[in-house]
Amino acid sequence: MKPLQYKGYLGSVKCSVDDDCLYGKILYINDLVNYEATSPVELKQTFEAAVDDYLQTCEQLGKEPEKSFKGSFNVRVSPELHREAATQAAIYEESLNEFVAQAVREKVARYGSEPSE
Repeated sequence: MKPLQYKGYLGSVKCSVDDDCLYGKILYINDLVNYEATSPVELKQTFEAAVDDYLQTCEQLGKEPEKSFKGSFNVRVSPELHREAATQAAIYEESLNEFVAQAVREKVARYGSEPSE
């Protein structure tokens, strides 16, 4: 399922058939903030309330709410794709890191960011 969006924050959407509820957590923050509901409309409302509460709490504490990213991550691809990427990077005289970073930039630019709600 697509994540919920509110004020630039994303929230996961999960379903528990056993508990007959929907639930999720705010993604990419420095803390764990969960929310749950029994309907999609209610889940969106509880997510938005959780974001508002989290931002208010961070402001009161003087704390940065967003998770910082290191700028490095592992990517797993097939050996064939790895070889092809390394080959293309060498042909264009760039590092494999530069080649992959450019591919990610192009994909992000193509999809763009979803409009904020």
